[in-house]
Amino acid sequence: MAIPRIASYTMPTREEIPANAVDWELDPSRAALLVHDMQNYFIDAYRDAPELITSVTENIAAIRTLATELDIPVVFTMQPGDQHPSRRGILADFWGPGLGSGRDTEVIEALRPQRGDIEVTKWRYSAFQRTDLRELLGHHGRDQLIITGVYAHMGCMLSAAEAFMSDVCPFLVLDATADFSRDEHLMAATYAAKRCGAVVTTDAVTESLRHAPAASAAAAGAGARS
Repeated sequence: MAIPRIASYTMPTREEIPANAVDWELDPSRAALLVHDMQNYFIDAYRDAPELITSVTENIAAIRTLATELDIPVVFTMQPGDQHPSRRGILADFWGPGLGSGRDTEVIEALRPQRGDIEVTKWRYSAFQRTDLRELLGHHGRDQLIITGVYAHMGCMLSAAEAFMSDVCPFLVLDATADFSRDEHLMAATYAAKRCGAVVTTDAVTESLRHAPAASAAAAGAGARS
């Protein structure tokens, strides 16, 4: 089964999602940004929904730009192409052989990894499964994870759940993620808000990061060096 063509839908609003069960605050000295599976293979599914995916991409780009300014690590997950059946495993029963080589595996042009970004080869729905993501977060002293990308009810939601189970606070960015449908997007955000993390918007993320004490200190330090 290949990834279906995705019809456009209206992005859920924060008001449609239950209140977060936690009152976590983002801290740029503790946070990392996850750009989850924004590869051509997965984004091509939105060819019938260009406005939706363009808006999501722009929101991810805005968070990514701010993360770079504030020295927040940026992590890209990317599934490899031409996976051997022994590595693909039972994913093939649901999604077939997966990505080919070349263009399929590349991150979309608007979000290409930059010098200093971290690239993680991803094998299963969760970004933590069969990867060293948890160790990378520990190495950088990070225990908060801002989650963006596709697809909300699969990799994004399960990465949030596994972050929670690893004592990393996940922040699922509602309008910087996209899904197969509005209902599935709502389901993913509802689960995260009630059971494993905080659901936030792009505006809330940028506001929190810009006004956090650590961000002010970083800005002051940058000004002193210039």
